Amino acid sequence: MTTHANTTAGFDRASLIAAIATVSIVGIGLSLTIPLLSVRLEQANAPAWFNGLNTAVAGLATLVGAPIAPRLAQRVGVWPLLMLALGVGLVALLAFAATDDPLVWLALRLPFGLSLTTLFVIGEYWVVAAAPPARRGLVMGVYATVLSLGFAIGPALLMAVGTAGVLPFAAGAALFAIAGAPVALARGRTPELERAAHTPVLGFLTAVPVATLAALVFGAIETGGMGLLPVYAIRAGFGADAGPLLVTLIALGNMALQLPIGYFADKLDKPKFLIALALCGLVGALVMPIAAQYGLVALGLVLMVWGGLTSGLYTVGLAHLGASYHGAQLASANAAYIMYYSLGMMSGPPTLGAALDIGDANGLFYGLAILCGLYLAIVTLLRARS
Repeated sequence: MTTHANTTAGFDRASLIAAIATVSIVGIGLSLTIPLLSVRLEQANAPAWFNGLNTAVAGLATLVGAPIAPRLAQRVGVWPLLMLALGVGLVALLAFAATDDPLVWLALRLPFGLSLTTLFVIGEYWVVAAAPPARRGLVMGVYATVLSLGFAIGPALLMAVGTAGVLPFAAGAALFAIAGAPVALARGRTPELERAAHTPVLGFLTAVPVATLAALVFGAIETGGMGLLPVYAIRAGFGADAGPLLVTLIALGNMALQLPIGYFADKLDKPKFLIALALCGLVGALVMPIAAQYGLVALGLVLMVWGGLTSGLYTVGLAHLGASYHGAQLASANAAYIMYYSLGMMSGPPTLGAALDIGDANGLFYGLAILCGLYLAIVTLLRARS
């Protein structure tokens, strides 16, 4: 990989800051729009399945956009593509504020999701390729911490300005622009993507199943949980304001645990570490209904720890991927990784929404436990056969 400005010295500090800022924008965009629109739809008496479908469109955008983003970057250049994605995202955020029509929101999810996907794919490749191999896990922990900060900003903003009217969308657009400033200033420092031989997406699944399936299950539990925790809070009697608080607590847990998880990822066997994290996710999800009986504080504490541990599935999976591929092939592998994450984003919210509709509010937690259990079962079977 090369840069416009310097092909031998590697990434300078400003370049790395811009790369991480690129992906932090994704956290802000997702964590703002997912709970905000979920609350609005629930207050409009929309069924949970439609709420989940609305969230799943973000996964569809990622599935479509992930393989396209590297090719577009090769054609038009990385920096112009990043600036275009920033512009589309800002316009889409403001367009959300212009209507209360759920069908229009559903349509706007696609261009907004494509914008975030472009920033995600290019920015993440930039960070992974820059990480020294011996400290890749730690660098991924730093990256995941900043990404988690982006995820914390969205719901924290909603708690500050509320979920009604134009203000939350306008404030989100302002933060989106601020986070994009380092990217705008990085002209001449962005990476160029070289062309690589095409590898089928399924090829990465068979080559590194523990990592790619971790991305898939994490996409399902993260997006489904983030989108439907506000619905859970309302149905469990905690109130609409509790939803963004619970999402924020998960993000805070992510920030607190990603650095130690990244550190241990460099020391431990990564596939075994992923299995241990998934087991923690299963146990934590089963504990949540019990914690909820003791009130919002107890549930929030469990969610913080659970969120931090399960987010390690993505962090450690990404470090495992970075250790397996290099150069131009890493860009394709990273795009495939994000595609599997997007498949989880698409399948998780409707499935968990159906669990909420079929059972009581705790159906959300039982659904999360089942997803973690399925990952453990599949990965254990694959490792036994290898």
